[in-house]
Amino acid sequence: MSRVFNKKTLSFALSIIIGILIWNLTPPEGVTTQAMHMFAIFIFTVIGIILRPVPIGTFAFIGLVLTAASKTLTFDEAFSGFVHPIVWLIVIAFFISRGFIKTGLGERIAYVIIKYLGKSTLGMGYGMILTDLVLAPAIPSVTARVGGIIYPIVNSLAKAFGSEPYSHPRRLGSFLMKATFQGSIITSGMFLTSMAGNPLVAEIAGGIGINITWGSWALAASVPGLVCLGIIPLFLYKVYPPEVKETPNARSFAVKKLKEMGKMRVQEWIMIFSFVLLITLWILGPFIAMPAVIAALIGLVILLLTSVLSWDDVIKEKGAWNTLMWFATLIMMATYLNKLGLTTWFSGFVQGHVEGFPWFTAFIILALVYFYSHYFFASVVAHIGSMYSAFLVLMVALGAPPMISALTLGFFSNMMGGLTHYGCGPAPIFFGSGYVKITDWWKFGLFASLINILIYFTIGTGWWKILGHL
Repeated sequence: MSRVFNKKTLSFALSIIIGILIWNLTPPEGVTTQAMHMFAIFIFTVIGIILRPVPIGTFAFIGLVLTAASKTLTFDEAFSGFVHPIVWLIVIAFFISRGFIKTGLGERIAYVIIKYLGKSTLGMGYGMILTDLVLAPAIPSVTARVGGIIYPIVNSLAKAFGSEPYSHPRRLGSFLMKATFQGSIITSGMFLTSMAGNPLVAEIAGGIGINITWGSWALAASVPGLVCLGIIPLFLYKVYPPEVKETPNARSFAVKKLKEMGKMRVQEWIMIFSFVLLITLWILGPFIAMPAVIAALIGLVILLLTSVLSWDDVIKEKGAWNTLMWFATLIMMATYLNKLGLTTWFSGFVQGHVEGFPWFTAFIILALVYFYSHYFFASVVAHIGSMYSAFLVLMVALGAPPMISALTLGFFSNMMGGLTHYGCGPAPIFFGSGYVKITDWWKFGLFASLINILIYFTIGTGWWKILGHL
């Protein structure tokens, strides 16, 4: 008991010491004291969330209070993350997932998948990634697609084999959650329409004369993307293996369970209707000016009005409310690090250190810095908005091929979301399931990023040379 207490105390003390040291640093030229203080609180909060001397939500709340109490930000600014659309889209995804579980529809879908792809756990993982790849071109909100559609099925699959977050998580759930999530950040970068930030990438590139079309994006991403989708699940299967690997009786087991469940019930049909409506609205959203979060709210209201979900179900969904607290706090901090000019200063700092390098060396350095600076972002779109243009212009100015520079930064803008449990919309949803420890999440996120980068720098550049971009 005292050992645990001492470990927690030391973790808390380390977070405080690092935060205080950064707080008292003399800001570099071009950085305000306010920005430095915001950075100190951000680092304090992130380290605390990683080391977990107290629950994640508690530590995030401490960071939130410090931001307002220290007058680094006003109360309205400090709590601005709680009205961010992506935060509520994530929260609603938890509620929709509860609908899949409560009605039994998620379990039924899980058994159908097991029936056809369930001979092995690895096969299930590839099945989920394939489903995401098929949906990716049509649904531009990766949070809606992966969090609202794929996650409930993965969650149901894990539970179908008796793998719960706090009871046998490694039996099946941990691997499926991590493999499916890492697959989603790859599929999000394979199409211009598979992530909300991708059109922004194309627009910024177009502004400096680089024309990226839907076809050119998809063609350039196809070979390295498919290779990554083939290797990453297999890699995780080896280094983060599920306890249950082969399921030879899975088909007969699934058939038996489907017979026991009987015919579809009314609640399941309502769930399907809401589900199809959501997908339709997410696909049509850009054409009818309906944000993804509004579509999700409509779906949730239908589930509440038809009693598929009760208000008690919403209140008791602890994962959703816990995620709301820590993710809203982190997205607020990352937003104000950008608004206060810290990311602009960082871009300029990097620029000053790569000028004079051969273009290929500078290209590699800039791409890696762009990728791994995402540890300080809780939004892919915010990262693109603050750094993509500066890094692209600098790459081209140093002699890198314009199309390769634009596309590489575009692909990396998606894959960098897999580094942390807050790096992109689906991350807090999958992490919030409780199957994967935070240390494993960061560790395997880093390993997967290195594999993805290596594939895009080798197989990717070879493919782009064939396409004539090099």
